[in-house]
Amino acid sequence: MAQPLQWARYRWHRLISRKGRVDDGTGREPSSPGCKGLQQPSKTASKHRLVIPHLGRFKEEYEKVSKHYKSNKIRTTKYTLWNFIPRNLFEQFHRVANLYFLFIAVLNWIPVVEAFQKEITMIPLVVVLVVIAVKDGLEDYTKYKLDKKLNNILAQVYSRSEKAYVDKFWKNITVGDFIRLSCNEEIPADMVLIYSTDADGICYIETSSLDGETNLKQRQVVRGFEDQSEIDPEQFTSKIECESPNNDLNSFRGFVEHLNQERVGLSKDNLLLRGCTIRNTEAVVGIVVYAGHETKSMLNNVGPRHKRSKLEKRVNDHILWCVLLLIVMCSVGSVGYGIWLNRYYSQPALFSITDSDGKPVVTPLLGAFYLFWRMIILLQVLIPVSLYVSIEFVKLGQIYLIQNDLDFYHEKTDTMIKCRALDIAEDLGQIKYLFSDKTGTLTENKMVFRRCTIAGQEYGHEENAKRLELYQDAESEDEDVAFSSHTLRHVSRVKMSHINTFLSSRSLHRGHGSSSFVMGSCHMRQLAFSSPMESFSSHTLRHVSRVKMSHINTFLSSRSLHRGHGSSSFVMGSCHMRQLAFSSPMETEVVPDIMLLQKFSHISHRVYARSMMEHMTSETVYITEFFIALAICNTVVVSTPSQPSQKRLWPSLARIPILPLDEFRKILDKLSIRKLSSSPAPSAGSRVPPSESPRNGTQMLEVSEAQVLSPPGETESPVDSSLAVPTQEESLEINSASAPGTLSQPSEESQLCYEAESPDEAALVHAARAYSCTLQSRSPDQVTIDFGPLGILTFQLLHILPFDALRKRMSVVVRHPILKKVVVYTKGADSVIMDSLRAEHTGIKKVDMRKHRIKEKTQRHLNEYARKGLRTLCVASKVMSDSEYEEWLKEHFVAESDIDSREELLLESALRLETNLTLLGATGVEDRLQEGVPDTIASLRRAGITIWMLTGDKQETAVNVAHSCRLLEPVDKLFTLKSDSQEACEQLIENILEEMKVNLHPKGSCITDILNVPRTSVDHIPQLSAGLIIDGPTLAFALHETTRPKFLQLTARVRAVICCRATPLQKSQLVKLVRKDLGVMTMAVGDGANDVSMIQVADVGIGISGQEGMQAVMASDFAVSQFRHLNKLLFVHGHWCYTRLANMVLYFFYKNLVYVAVLFWYQFFSGFSGIAMTDHWSLILFNVLFTSVPPVIYGVLDQDISANVLLHLPELYKASQRSEPYVSSTFLINLIDAAYQSLACFFICYMTYAGSDVDIFSFGGPLNTSIFLIIILHLMIESKSLNWILIGVMVGSAVLYFFFAVIFGASCLLCNPPANPYWIMQRHLSDPRFYLVCIMSTLVALFPRYVFRVLQGSLFPTPLLKAKLLESRFVGPRKSQLHSRRITPVGGGRIDR
Repeated sequence: MAQPLQWARYRWHRLISRKGRVDDGTGREPSSPGCKGLQQPSKTASKHRLVIPHLGRFKEEYEKVSKHYKSNKIRTTKYTLWNFIPRNLFEQFHRVANLYFLFIAVLNWIPVVEAFQKEITMIPLVVVLVVIAVKDGLEDYTKYKLDKKLNNILAQVYSRSEKAYVDKFWKNITVGDFIRLSCNEEIPADMVLIYSTDADGICYIETSSLDGETNLKQRQVVRGFEDQSEIDPEQFTSKIECESPNNDLNSFRGFVEHLNQERVGLSKDNLLLRGCTIRNTEAVVGIVVYAGHETKSMLNNVGPRHKRSKLEKRVNDHILWCVLLLIVMCSVGSVGYGIWLNRYYSQPALFSITDSDGKPVVTPLLGAFYLFWRMIILLQVLIPVSLYVSIEFVKLGQIYLIQNDLDFYHEKTDTMIKCRALDIAEDLGQIKYLFSDKTGTLTENKMVFRRCTIAGQEYGHEENAKRLELYQDAESEDEDVAFSSHTLRHVSRVKMSHINTFLSSRSLHRGHGSSSFVMGSCHMRQLAFSSPMESFSSHTLRHVSRVKMSHINTFLSSRSLHRGHGSSSFVMGSCHMRQLAFSSPMETEVVPDIMLLQKFSHISHRVYARSMMEHMTSETVYITEFFIALAICNTVVVSTPSQPSQKRLWPSLARIPILPLDEFRKILDKLSIRKLSSSPAPSAGSRVPPSESPRNGTQMLEVSEAQVLSPPGETESPVDSSLAVPTQEESLEINSASAPGTLSQPSEESQLCYEAESPDEAALVHAARAYSCTLQSRSPDQVTIDFGPLGILTFQLLHILPFDALRKRMSVVVRHPILKKVVVYTKGADSVIMDSLRAEHTGIKKVDMRKHRIKEKTQRHLNEYARKGLRTLCVASKVMSDSEYEEWLKEHFVAESDIDSREELLLESALRLETNLTLLGATGVEDRLQEGVPDTIASLRRAGITIWMLTGDKQETAVNVAHSCRLLEPVDKLFTLKSDSQEACEQLIENILEEMKVNLHPKGSCITDILNVPRTSVDHIPQLSAGLIIDGPTLAFALHETTRPKFLQLTARVRAVICCRATPLQKSQLVKLVRKDLGVMTMAVGDGANDVSMIQVADVGIGISGQEGMQAVMASDFAVSQFRHLNKLLFVHGHWCYTRLANMVLYFFYKNLVYVAVLFWYQFFSGFSGIAMTDHWSLILFNVLFTSVPPVIYGVLDQDISANVLLHLPELYKASQRSEPYVSSTFLINLIDAAYQSLACFFICYMTYAGSDVDIFSFGGPLNTSIFLIIILHLMIESKSLNWILIGVMVGSAVLYFFFAVIFGASCLLCNPPANPYWIMQRHLSDPRFYLVCIMSTLVALFPRYVFRVLQGSLFPTPLLKAKLLESRFVGPRKSQLHSRRITPVGGGRIDR
């Protein structure tokens, strides 16, 4: 029966497609033979979209449905020319600050409460409105130009009138249009791919505009269209039904329905998204399903994320106190005015308006009411509305400094820090809890194959471990060049004798074949996330000759004596290859294990036949299937380098110790003119003469074994003992997959490039390649590998079940070319694979005992790997009969065609398939710690930050990494929280808490107890020298409402918490629980898509731009390239941002209050008239212009302590962590100081001019100038580091103040009726009393503040002040002593290093 499986798939697909076309009125589908119980999903018009092709034959249907869909024209602007002014004003008055300004302006237009000229009170409001309107208008105009540019891009769209593809603007594209795109064109709308020029129906797209990832993604033509030539739209007779528009970039559900009612399921692999770019594909054709604002990219365009910082919330609370203070002051003034009116109410002559009886119209009560609102207008600046604007400017300045800090630059990835949230920079200085992922966050996520276990036998790969030590030594000397000359001087230490002895013994039994010995380096093209590739310089090559070649030479001599029809050749060169992600030599070069390599001599087709006859799988079959699974159970894309294969660069010949120079040159000449054969690849297991061997597949080291151990019926060539001499027919190329010191033949296979989506997949594929199991090609329908002893094997690829967080595994379903059966290969976490193994007994006692023994041994090996910190994966397989596969296929096709519950049904289908597995083995892959992680974690701990590790790995691996990175200390006692029920979990928590009370005591060096400062809600619980370990299932019990309080109490008592096997949802739940219940600032750090949820939930989310894509970076508030960058981000910029902004806010409150208080004191001596002693222009511009810039510069550039000290003494971070710069007591002291300074200034001026006939402005001039100088000099006292910018701004503000006063006094004759400020400042500048008043007022007002700061620095300094003193003492080479110095804070404690 030819191709029975394909026929069954086709017939079943046709069968289920027709279901539901005969409706019996019951809503149920008619049953069909072989599909009993299956129902076609019902259609819901409101949830689904019907896409009708924009063609003539569908004209009526198209017109019915198309009117409900949007066009492809986009408009991201908010305004038009006609609605700009009203809409912008409407939006601006949604802000409370603008409403406050408007209220004051309107209030001042009421004559009875008018305090200023009506036009003057409009100035602040008009200025704010105009500035913001101009900014919004420019931003919107920029968006308009971009929209116009996008809408007018041309694309090839099929025209039903012209029967051809014509150029159309993007804005004119509609749902149902056929679009033809060429390579490097941007996709104009979301469309289903129905044609690709690629022979396999594949289209490559770049999605960097959507998710920031630069690696190419594959998209597949809809099933059934891949084998057609370019589709003619007029011949397209199908319709598309899909889900309604949504913003899920990772999901697409629907089906294509043909005229014969056959349905073909659609997924995200068939959808091309708007904004992506076609790459490496000549042309594609698609039909539009979503257009314009209904496309997924536009639905995801929600703008920047906004968070409110903790400091901003506190500022809002204090502004409410200012409102209360304003009401109190206005009430005092109102009561005083009422008393004053009541006293003089009997003297009508004092009032300008009287009634017919001669009594004043305004009664004392009504006058007091009017004055209350007049005082509101006069004292309006007490509410620091402009503070919000100043805060925004300060935050922009702080973000600018962070983004331009060169210490955050990572040379390998060429990345800087990215600040995606502009509103929470100060929160970096208040982090109390840090939640971190493990893989890719604490580790490098560069997977290196270390060990494996197959059929219960462990293979340690000791020689490979030695090779890795050499790389690590090299990287410690030079981060960019792993193969330095220093490294190569130690290459001779790698003992190759065992490998060469094994190869020599194998060569004695060869029939005929060829091999080539290669030593070289591969120069590869560097892509994103890859390490720089190392090349051998001439200086480096001089050291390679020191490698002892005696064993290799012995092997070659013995090998040549026993050759039949072949010879050995030696090439030492370098192959130029492009470097891909996860392709550094450390990751790709694997030295085979000696014992495992010896067992490869038994691999042949006969082994499979013998195992099937004996009904017992041999160890050799286990090994073969294990490496086949490593090679094909993945989504790795195979490509070839861009350089021509004939191009070779040969290094120095001094490295070749065997062939004479003349003979070697002859060989090179022969190779240079030799052409590559274009013959097709042979079928699996076939014999290929050396002269006809395909050049697109390498003959591996054991190629002759494929002939010696070929199936019965094939003859073997006799052994020729004559000496083999290099001939023209020999192959002289590089096999980069071969182990160092082994023989290999490089053809194009040696230059195969693997593009993997994860480093795990890349590491396993390269490990398989090291054992001559080379992944050669992959297409949607088949996977080809070159398995040396078995030859070329082509697997028919039936299904790929991708990895997901729920299943924690991935599977491929293939037709095995040797077994001729359907085989499922699965790899995944041991926790799920072990549970999916075959449970029932086979009835053969020997077989059952062996499987049980393999499972037990493998589990022991897994535990050992985990204890050593290796990442583990289990590999399993399952052989299915055609009937079993067809039965599973029926339900799987139904799941693929469903729209509403596609994901759930596909999950159930995958779980049904991945059962009754046979365990093949497991792998141990090393993921090294990032540079500086242990020191960073130690510093974070010293700063009082509690660190939790949340990972999906198993417990042993997580604990090992925790010890390596110093999250756990050797002396820490570990408590494991693992239970099977809610009650058991609660009891276990109680037991652990009791044990802690009895056996453990707080550490004596606990900083929380030493500092003797106010504590947070969790500081009263002493942390013990212990760590808590909890797994995912138990975590679900611990997060229950009844268990949650005890669980939090337990976690607060330990130094570190490690959550293993945690799901993304559990990660976010933990972060939310700690943030809300403990009321602390939290930070989440991660690098992958599984960390996005906890990054978004935390107060501050940090994304690591690693090797798992850009999802975490796109969702984060700040993105860094290395975990160690958290040191400076928190301890330096976090401390600075919080301290600067807190001090600036406090200064702003002080500045406004001291000025308003002077106006308030004046009311007591003016009959509470609500009149200011200065002109209205100076009053309005005092806060808007004269004193507005210095606080902003102060908030951006002030530096209380240097970065070096903050990095050396992480304990100083506790000051900002506890909000010490901005606590309620500090705010209250600031208000008291402002009140004192205003009193001192006012009464010194008042007593100076008491008894004189000075007018109101002549009295107000010195008072206004004095308060201005006090405010400016107060800022100078509070500044921790005076810089030339701040001093320049202060001087500039003073010059601007006096310049305005002089010009205004000289030019304004009647600017402030009824008073006249004309020539007031000029007279003051010539009056000595003016200078005396200004100097005395300033000195008396600032004297307490200055004395307090001096005494604080000398008698009771804070840790920050002591650190600053130490910094000034230890300069130059003595700065290193900061490490050993101890700072004694208030209370007698000490901050130790």
